[in-house]
Amino acid sequence: MGEEEAKKMEASAEAEKGLPEEKVVAQPPPEEKPDESKALAVVEKVADSPPPEKSAAGSADRDAVLARVATEKRISLIKAWEESEKTKAENKSQKKMSSIASWENTKKAAVEAELRKIEEALEMKKAEYAEKMKNKIAMIHKAAAEKRAIVEAKRGEEILKAEETAAKYHAKGLYPKKVLGCFSA
Repeated sequence: MGEEEAKKMEASAEAEKGLPEEKVVAQPPPEEKPDESKALAVVEKVADSPPPEKSAAGSADRDAVLARVATEKRISLIKAWEESEKTKAENKSQKKMSSIASWENTKKAAVEAELRKIEEALEMKKAEYAEKMKNKIAMIHKAAAEKRAIVEAKRGEEILKAEETAAKYHAKGLYPKKVLGCFSA
């Protein structure tokens, strides 16, 4: 691992000497244990080039290739970081959406339970009122029957009185003074 870091530092130092206009940023060492749930594969492009010559032009070509490799590596790491951040954002929003749906379902269930409770209470009140109304109807029917009985009794008494009075008139041979109220003499 130490040898790789040394090679990277040499490559970046050589790239800085050969190409002063391009900035090379030192990359942090890769983690030893990547998170398997968010593991991203970093693909590096390796240019197939002929073996470098040992001339001054070969050294410049080597520096340019190393700079290009470093740039491609940086771009690759940036893309990997970007994908990782996008995935984190997506997972975070999905988790929040899930919690919102859970909250909604809980609240709906509570409201529906309250509604059922109110409906049951109303049904109980309705049954109580229906029972009271049936009792009132029964009392009204009883009072009407009593009144009918009183009227029947009075009718019977009046008929009996009329029969008795008629029998007296027959027995005495007289006729009633008031046959009809309008024909009185």
